[in-house]
Amino acid sequence: MTDKELLYIEDALGHEQYFQQKCDETVQNLTDPELKRCVENLSDRHAQIFRQFYSLL
Repeated sequence: MTDKELLYIEDALGHEQYFQQKCDETVQNLTDPELKRCVENLSDRHAQIFRQFYSLL
């Protein structure tokens, strides 16, 4: 991998961690079960994307 590609993956990893963290924080403040499930699914999806990017390294 080139340096530029590695920087892209590093940046993408950071974004996915941030999105997952924000979803997790939001879930703690939600009371609607359906909305809570939706945001939990988003958090899981961002964790999955993070793992996929990480596996490239």
